[in-house]
Formats: sequence, structure tokens, C-alpha cells
Amino acid sequence: MRNRIILAGVVLFGLAAFAQETNNGSSSTSGSAGAQATSDREPLVSPRPTDFWDGDDPNFVNLVTHPFANKKYVQRHVTPIRDRINELDQITSENSTRIKDADARAQQGLQLVSEKTSLADQHASDAASKAQVAQNAANNASTRVANAEEMVGNLDQYKGAAQTEIRFHPGQTVLSKSAKDALDGMATPLKGQRGYIIEVRGFAPGQGQAAIRSSQRMADSVVRYLVLSHDIPVYRIYVMSMGNAALAGGGKGSGGARVEVSVLRNDLVTSAQR
Repeated sequence: MRNRIILAGVVLFGLAAFAQETNNGSSSTSGSAGAQATSDREPLVSPRPTDFWDGDDPNFVNLVTHPFANKKYVQRHVTPIRDRINELDQITSENSTRIKDADARAQQGLQLVSEKTSLADQHASDAASKAQVAQNAANNASTRVANAEEMVGNLDQYKGAAQTEIRFHPGQTVLSKSAKDALDGMATPLKGQRGYIIEVRGFAPGQGQAAIRSSQRMADSVVRYLVLSHDIPVYRIYVMSMGNAALAGGGKGSGGARVEVSVLRNDLVTSAQR
């Protein structure tokens, strides 16, 4: 029985070898024909044996145990594919991670840019508001300066509003009842008013400094009464001691001892202050 099995194996081995040689011969013949047809090209080199034995030695053992249905054969062909798939999965995972990181950085950068833009807009708005406030202040200051210039320009626009004359006996400075009544009638309407000045000019007969001092004392008595009795501010009163200076329309020393009181108003200044 064993001899029969061995004989059968030898026969199969011989048939397989004959089939291989036949295939090789036919391949050589067809290869020669193809080479003649495409003599200008190099024949393609197979990366691995493609014969029936898949690179194994054609012996009896390999004939009996051919790897077509062998687990090792399958693993040998499947393992490179599995490794390649695992490598591709790893590369895909790494690329996905990198894409996520890049997207996160891009989102963070966009958020930072948005915050910076909002802050810059806020600063620009604040600067515009401050510039508007400064412009309004400048306009107000310009208006005030214009009003002040107008007031200064109108300071000399005083006009006579009222005038009275206080008579004195020679050598006296005391105000009489009629003199006080005259001053009351002139000063009472000035209470609470603005834009006016009072001019007080004293005249006295005599010569030189004696006349000037006498006219000064009479003028001072008038000023004292206006300040104490009617609260006229001193800065609104201008006093001049004329002595025996010539009067308008009269000769030197004419008119006797007297004090002329004039109220001068500036209606433009009064209206601007209101």
C-alpha cells in the first residue's frame, strides 16, 4: 500500500514537472513573438514568481501540502494589506488631528482679531466723542471770546442818562436837604442795574491847590452819600477835582462851589450781560 502511494506521488510529480516545462516552453515561444513585435521595449519583470508553486520548491511535500488553503499562506498575503490599512488609518487619524488643531487655532485667531477690532472701534468711538466735546468747548470759548471782544469794543459807548448839580456854600462840604433829595432821585433807579458809571466833578472858587482841595472835599461828600445810602459800588464812581477850572460857556471860576453828578449808561453792555 505504501509503495502504491509513493508511486502515485512520483507520477503526480512527473506530471506536474511536465506541465511546468510545457508552460515555460509556451511562455518562451510567446515571449519571443512579443519581443519581435515590440523590440524597442524592455520586457516587464514580474515582482514575484507567478507559477503554480508561488515561489515554493516543486517537491513532493509542497505538492501534497500546497498553500492555497493554508492559513500561513493566507496570513502571508493578508498581513501586508492589513499593515497598509493600519498605516493609512494612522495617517488619517493624524491628519484629522492636525486639521482639528489648525481649525481651533484659526477660530482662536479669528476671535482674537474680532476682540481687537471691537476694542479698536470702541477706542475710535471714545476718541470721536472726546473730539466732539473738545470741538464744542472750542466753539463755546470762541463765542465767549467774541462776546468779550464785543464788550471791550463797546466800553467807550457810554451815553449820558441823567445829570444833577449839587450846590455848596463857600467853605462847606455838608450836603443840604435839597442836595440829598436830588441825589436820591438820581441813584434810586440805579439799584440792581448794570452797565453804568457815575461821574462826579467838583468845582470850587479860589486859586491853585486850595481850590482843588476844596473841590475834592465836596466831591468826596457826594461819593460818600452815594456809597453809604444807595450801595453804589465804588468802582462805578469816577471822581475828578476840577478846582476853579473854566466851565463850558462860562469864565474862569464862574458858577461857584458845586459838584456835578452825571450818570453814563452803556446799553450794549447791559443787553450782553443779560
